Amino acid sequence: MSTTTEHAPIRNGALASDRFRDHPLTIARGEPLPLGANRLGGGINFVLICRHATSVSLVLCEPCDGAVRSEIPLDPRLNRTGDHWHVRVDGLPDDFCYGYRVDGPHGGPHRYDPAKILLDPACRALSCGTPWGQTGTLPRLSLIMPTEVDRINDLHPRIPLEDSILYEIHVRGYTAHRSSGVRHPGTFSGLAEKIEYLKWLGVTGVELLPIDEFDETDCPFVNPYTGERNRNFWGYNTIAYAAPKAAYAHNPERTAPWEEFRRAVRAFHDAGLEVVLDVVFNHTAEGGDGGPTYSFRGLDNGLYYLVDDFGRYHNFTGCGNTVNSNHPVVRNLILACLRNLVAEAHVDGFRFDLASVLGRDKKGHVLVEPPVVEMISEDPLLRDTKLIAEPWDAAGLYQVGSFPGGARWSEWNGHYRDDVRRFWKGDSGQVPLLATRLCGSEDLYADRGPLHSVNLITCHDGFTLCDLVSYNQKHNLANGEDNRDGHNDNCSWNCGVEGPTDNASVRALRARQARNLVATLMVSQGVPMLLGGDEFLRTQGGNNNAWCQDNETSWVDWSLADENAEFLRFVRQLIALRKRHPALRRKTFLKRGGSGHPPDVVWHGVEPGEPDFGWNSRSLAMALDGRRCDRPGVVDRDLYIACNAYHQPLVFTIPASPSGRRWRRTVDTALPSPEDALDLDEGPTIPLLHRYRLAPRSMLILVSEA
Repeated sequence: MSTTTEHAPIRNGALASDRFRDHPLTIARGEPLPLGANRLGGGINFVLICRHATSVSLVLCEPCDGAVRSEIPLDPRLNRTGDHWHVRVDGLPDDFCYGYRVDGPHGGPHRYDPAKILLDPACRALSCGTPWGQTGTLPRLSLIMPTEVDRINDLHPRIPLEDSILYEIHVRGYTAHRSSGVRHPGTFSGLAEKIEYLKWLGVTGVELLPIDEFDETDCPFVNPYTGERNRNFWGYNTIAYAAPKAAYAHNPERTAPWEEFRRAVRAFHDAGLEVVLDVVFNHTAEGGDGGPTYSFRGLDNGLYYLVDDFGRYHNFTGCGNTVNSNHPVVRNLILACLRNLVAEAHVDGFRFDLASVLGRDKKGHVLVEPPVVEMISEDPLLRDTKLIAEPWDAAGLYQVGSFPGGARWSEWNGHYRDDVRRFWKGDSGQVPLLATRLCGSEDLYADRGPLHSVNLITCHDGFTLCDLVSYNQKHNLANGEDNRDGHNDNCSWNCGVEGPTDNASVRALRARQARNLVATLMVSQGVPMLLGGDEFLRTQGGNNNAWCQDNETSWVDWSLADENAEFLRFVRQLIALRKRHPALRRKTFLKRGGSGHPPDVVWHGVEPGEPDFGWNSRSLAMALDGRRCDRPGVVDRDLYIACNAYHQPLVFTIPASPSGRRWRRTVDTALPSPEDALDLDEGPTIPLLHRYRLAPRSMLILVSEA
């Protein structure tokens, strides 16, 4: 391979004085393991996998400068073992960056371009980081980690799944708004400043949207209202899987983002909270045929991506390419990234975006037992981490209840989301489905248990809770795609008026519907997940695909916590209710009784023992026996839950408590605050066979006395 005239090539075994004046370099053959750039004695050992390359050069550059100081061509006879290209360089300063030039066959699946300097897939930090939204003029290059890494000795909280309440947030969006009141808005540090609030709210852990390196300026769409280019806000467009996003750090330069992220994780752990990361191993930012080249495409396009014989990409992700995740090299890379995040950053779990892609082979066919999923499931270092699948992809593969991960994996339960939404919207035929979802979705997880269902009403993808009860249609024009993007069927209901309104009755109905949805989530068996900001009715103005809205559409407006303080109080009370009652947090499915054993759950309708599961029914009631909450030695109180999605009030005759104890009202979503959600034993007693008038579209929860 040719080298530039400005920088003469450095040969193996030679001394290099053209790198940095004070740092002459010594080049040696190096060792073929481990991958990446690692300190070996007094030098750095560089290792790169590149199967089809005919030439590889290590490029050494000034940090945050981009100026190439030296290029070291690797001799395939000396610097190659199998597909591993390796070289050791002694005399490098502590602060430098590097990349690779690679050439090889052209045509077919190959896309080699020796003009590009490629990122090392194993690097954990990139050079030339800039504050959010600033377009860098220099190429991003790989950085080596510092010689001394501050060891962080925090302990994982290891909160059991049955006790977990997840809270999904975006690192930048959570504190970017001027109302957040943090010192470093939109950063890992700013996020850590909200820990006391999260503890007060009662959630047990955060689920962070992608924190891997991506380019927020790569969005091609223009906001038609402002004429400004939109930004890739969510970050589902990874450039480097192992490197934290530089712009999420107060100091975006060099390896500071990695350290700031680790400190934030430690702060969460010190508060007893967990950190789960949303990871995107299904596609990369290199996109389709016309996309940029950062790394994989220039290293071995046909190895890292699903392509046909002509190099055309299979697009099962809707993002232009699909990672060849079941190739041994790629699955080892994925596993290395996960292991490092657990070993060095002490992350507590992962949510896998479009996880069904992990189940496809090199032709895109669906595998029964995908090797990469099995490797993740069985890896001993990941044994205590939470593994959560988004069990579908963009090509129509929908595996809710059948994701091939087995007992180690939980799933985002799309059926739960849609069935609960439809019930409270008032659709026909939803009562049997509501009963199933309340009990942990045994129809989907009979072989695994209710904790494999991550229950959600809303998430980053779709309407917020406020918008779910305020809009019938999506309003995505600001995205610049003529409102074509985003889901069309949201199972939403605007309560009579589309969007903002001053109509007091509509606003009251919306607030009640929102309370119904949160209360249902918190009393359902499984693992609840709340979208950050929903607890005080954050709105996106009806945008159900705000991936490119880096503005007040997506930023959490903390002034709403005061404006909607009564609703925030309700959500906090319902979280506390769930945490107080182990009967709502079972590890096993509710038993139906038999052989002399009473059932764990008794179904009721408006009359005791007479549930109506018919097509036209809009109501359901259930009673949980707290004496059997599947925890040895633990006895809970009984709970009675009645749901009325009918447009008229219904009178429910209150049955006896399963254990014969007296009922007290805890929740009635139709009552004004603070009567809508009361502390334990604060509510009035409800006599046996009392005829309780439950308002239209409302929910009642009774708890037995001790």
